[in-house]
Amino acid sequence: MPVITLPDGSKREFNKAITVMAVARSIGSGLAKATLAGKINGELVDASQLIEQDADLQIVTAKDEEGLDVIRHSTAHLLAQAVKQLFPEAQVTIGPVIDNGFFYDFSYQRAFTPEDLKTIEKRMQKLVSENIEISRSVLSRDQAVQFFKGLGEDYKAEIIESIPANEDLSLYAQGDFTDLCRGPHVPSTSKLKAFKLMKIAGAYWRGNSDNEMLQRIYGTAWTDKKELKAYLHRLEEAEKRDHRKLAKALDFFHMQEEAPGMVFWHEKGWLIYQQIEQYIREKLRDNGYAEVKTPQLVDRTLWEKSGHWDKFGEMIFTTHSEHRDYAVKPMNCPCHVQIYNQGLKSYRDLPLRMAEFGSCHRNEPSGTLHGLMRVRNFVQDDAHIFCAEEQIQSEVSTFIDLLFEVYKDFGFEEVIIKLSTRPESRVGSDEVWDKAENALELALNNKKLAWDLQPGEGAFYGPKIEFSLKDCLDRVWQCGTIQVDFSMPERLDAAYIAEDGCKQVPVMLHRAILGSLERFIGILIEQHSGTFPLWLSPVQVVVMNIASRHEEYAEKVCQQMEKFGYRVKIDLRNEKIGFKIREHSMQRVSYLLIIGDKELENQTIAVRSQKGEDLGSLSMIDLVAKLSTEITDKK
Repeated sequence: MPVITLPDGSKREFNKAITVMAVARSIGSGLAKATLAGKINGELVDASQLIEQDADLQIVTAKDEEGLDVIRHSTAHLLAQAVKQLFPEAQVTIGPVIDNGFFYDFSYQRAFTPEDLKTIEKRMQKLVSENIEISRSVLSRDQAVQFFKGLGEDYKAEIIESIPANEDLSLYAQGDFTDLCRGPHVPSTSKLKAFKLMKIAGAYWRGNSDNEMLQRIYGTAWTDKKELKAYLHRLEEAEKRDHRKLAKALDFFHMQEEAPGMVFWHEKGWLIYQQIEQYIREKLRDNGYAEVKTPQLVDRTLWEKSGHWDKFGEMIFTTHSEHRDYAVKPMNCPCHVQIYNQGLKSYRDLPLRMAEFGSCHRNEPSGTLHGLMRVRNFVQDDAHIFCAEEQIQSEVSTFIDLLFEVYKDFGFEEVIIKLSTRPESRVGSDEVWDKAENALELALNNKKLAWDLQPGEGAFYGPKIEFSLKDCLDRVWQCGTIQVDFSMPERLDAAYIAEDGCKQVPVMLHRAILGSLERFIGILIEQHSGTFPLWLSPVQVVVMNIASRHEEYAEKVCQQMEKFGYRVKIDLRNEKIGFKIREHSMQRVSYLLIIGDKELENQTIAVRSQKGEDLGSLSMIDLVAKLSTEITDKK
């Protein structure tokens, strides 16, 4: 007689084995109707799962995060079923859940079209209305291979053949469609209420460019139509804010095929870049960092010794000269150890904080390149702290304070924190990893910060804390990081003389706040829709005249603004003032200074903000005071 313990601590006893769905029915018909799956002793299972022993049970509904994943996974199967009904000769391959939705890859003799997507989506809606029950069965590996070969699903059979022979596999059937899947899935197709097919793309079978190109259909799925509508609205907003389109319209930068993944910065974009770099430089200086610069080309042997060559060899650009192989620097850390190693270090020299705006190159696959968000050449606001083990807590704590200060200045208030622990492929002993992971966990808890665990997501040389920003469209961008590394300093012969006179290996903290400047600028462009706060705006002020008789005073105002250090341009063209205002407003200029008869007579300036506000006529002193306060407050 199983006793079921529910999340609120209440218990229910049953006189025989019972399914998750039956437990939900015993609680109430409303809960049963909402049930998508269950969690038995923390394991996600189907609602049809039989409970034979005492267990902790959580009923999973659309309100739970796991419920949304189950919906998306099941909608991927719904898509595959619709495709097979409409295009029987299509072969199914894989269909996982991804952020905000799912995809499914198909092999088919012709390219799917946008019209096909509409037809497929309509068939999916029909299958939902039929309320088809979804059931699970188990086959051995060899039985499953024969089953799918019998269906003519060669790709699915190939996937199964790569699984160890002694494993049993779960299959899910819904009507005339059966698919290999770990599950769980919703009880029936009627639970899939809100979805939309988004686009078609190419994808190599098993991600290998030597294999056949398949057709990938992307979709999104949500718990209800309201959430789906909100998501589609966010996509529309994201399209409007696309940093690549805004960069072209606002003349920030461009990219071209002759230098894939590399940025051609134009004057206005480079001004933004320089402002951000200078801001970070001042923060680093105030926090005790020494800025350094290291070479772009470094002999391959250093990267082999550091461990980067084995881990990232395919992503490293190389060149050859005089019988030596060189790596184009993919990261800065091994080079910073070389600077540390120059001269004997004492415990009194620690902590030693070393920063570099290091230009790095990585051979990212061409299909992943995406404007500033994924490039092959980028600059990190990179720094490394060499310290004694007992200094880790204070250094991590101080860094976190600095990071939050920087993010606040850029307008980001919500920061998501995750602790990433040891990956399967790593260097260093378990004892060392225990120390490093415990140090970061302690630092977060001492700061009383909320954080989530990411098992297995650490760097190959050490665990890390990841800091992610949530933008105005609720998108999450991982930017900052701090990593504790006990291994690389030892591999690269770093040492210091401890207080007792013995030689010790320093701990190396790898840290960045923005991540890459290129990507962070891309995030900012989309966050502000190209309208930067005054302190970052590439053109802060444009001075314009109404008539030719106002030119001399306009030039005087422009010169004065330049002397006060503002980024200013002047527009003396023989155009109507309304035309000038519209043009410069479209270019997201922060303030427009308009000179007419009244301003000339009173030696004042008519001020108009980027938001279209008429701020009236101000004296030069009042205008500078206003702008100065706005810049200081980072508004």
